[in-house]
Amino acid sequence: MAWFLVEIRYVQEKYAEVRPAHRAFLAELADQGVVAIGGPLTDGTGGITLYQAEDEEALRKIIDQDPYFLEGAVAERTVRGFEPKIGAWLPKD
Repeated sequence: MAWFLVEIRYVQEKYAEVRPAHRAFLAELADQGVVAIGGPLTDGTGGITLYQAEDEEALRKIIDQDPYFLEGAVAERTVRGFEPKIGAWLPKD
């Protein structure tokens, strides 16, 4: 499995009405172990989510189902691979 950091920038006029469906979507993915952590940026312009997926193609299939994306509330989306090496959340080898 690979890790991906996804940052979105909101369409300000649309995101608030879609937020409940977006959060339910992410909560379901978190229950499945796909979303490690996610949340809005404190300046209100967007959000960041850390996902785990087989590869980038599999990730894109997942994030293309996000209600924010489907309802046009995403102005910009950036996907970057991420390789966690240090941290309290990592398994101890």
